Order: sequence, then C-alpha cells, then structure tokens
Amino acid sequence: MVKLITGGLGTGKTKRMIEMANDLAAREKGNVVYIDDDNRHMYDLKHQVRFISLHEYPINDKIGFIGFLCGIISEDHDIQTIFIDGLMKIGNIPIEELSCVLKEIETLSQRFDIDFVLSVSCNPYDLPEELKEYTVA
Repeated sequence: MVKLITGGLGTGKTKRMIEMANDLAAREKGNVVYIDDDNRHMYDLKHQVRFISLHEYPINDKIGFIGFLCGIISEDHDIQTIFIDGLMKIGNIPIEELSCVLKEIETLSQRFDIDFVLSVSCNPYDLPEELKEYTVA
C-alpha cells in the first residue's frame, strides 16, 4: 500500500505522519522507518521508530532515492512501514515525475509487503489525476 498525504506548507502533514509512525511503532510487530531531510523531528518519534536523515547521504535524483530505499529494505526484512516526509524535496523529484516514482515505490511495496506513507507539499487538486487514488483524506 502506498498513501500520499498532501497539502501546502504548514498544513500539518509532518505532525500527522509522526503521530501515525508513533502509533504503529507502539502497536505493531514490524519495524517502522521514518525518512526526513533533516534532524528536526528526530526527537518527536518514539525510540522504536528508525529515523533516517537524508541530509547525511548524497541523494540527488529519483534513481538515487529509489536505490537508497532498496538498500534500506535489503538491510531489514522486518520493515512494516516506511514514512517519507517531503518526498519531492528529499528525492529532488519534480511533480511531473512523481507518477513514475510512485509506481516504483508501489512495486517495492508489493514485492516486499511494505506500506509506504509519503508526504507531498502540494495542493491535492494540483496532483496528476493518476495520483489521486493514493491520497489520504
């Protein structure tokens, strides 16, 4: 399963994702991973959530980002859910390429039985039509 949380800056996307990650870590058996572009929210997450700050890694494009996700998955076979806060910013992905990236993430989700929850800073109405099925209300 791949789900998108959309909205403009300051609409509570990160807060919602942190609450979701903490809730999952407290009640589920699988591992939870939270990927962000800096360390700002590291201490908002429960210690059971594996926090990864991408500012430490040289991710410059969508290919590098998908490869990075594959590395995380190959290292831990017990991952249940991966949260990615600010997908387009982290992976340097323009909105025109978002559909392609989500299809690759969907493939990873199905192949490895991992849920992905992604935040995207944009108005839900600006999303390409094929991405609206991924949005969470």
